[in-house]
Amino acid sequence: MIEFRRLLLSAVCGLLSSPWVLAADPEIHWPSGWQVEEVVPDGETPAKPQAVSRQRAIKNDENGATLMVMELTGTPIEAGHKVNLPGVLLEMRKSIQKDFARSGYQSVCSKMHPSTLSRLEALETTCVITENGRHVLSQTLVGAVDIDKAYVFSYAGQVQAYEASKDEVSSVRNSLKL
Repeated sequence: MIEFRRLLLSAVCGLLSSPWVLAADPEIHWPSGWQVEEVVPDGETPAKPQAVSRQRAIKNDENGATLMVMELTGTPIEAGHKVNLPGVLLEMRKSIQKDFARSGYQSVCSKMHPSTLSRLEALETTCVITENGRHVLSQTLVGAVDIDKAYVFSYAGQVQAYEASKDEVSSVRNSLKL
């Protein structure tokens, strides 16, 4: 179970620490019962102002094992820069697949399809992670670009928790104010 937690957190953290991942201080309402934390980039102290905002909520079982992770990450976009959202999500998806493959897992990801994130048009993809043919984890990436910011909302979890948490994930996505 600890391996799942480490794998789940490292996949989400690794992807969302990418320089391509973009947000500011959005308003987000996490579900009750989830452990909420602000993620501080390596090398920065909490008192230092951050250009990148990262917020994470973790759902644990009664023994403290991680079942689900949701994270919203954002970074300001430089004036005049055009974000290639399909390219960014493709690279993130490839990174997920490589990270899981290094740990002995296989993954298959859906084609990117139109979606929404808050009031923004978005692209979304979901990866199914298997071990020896058994579905063990799912991870969804949703990316959106605003005028001066871009956002990635990611959620991942063990199969049963991922399915059982769909309403909570939808509630968070629907309540976002970007």
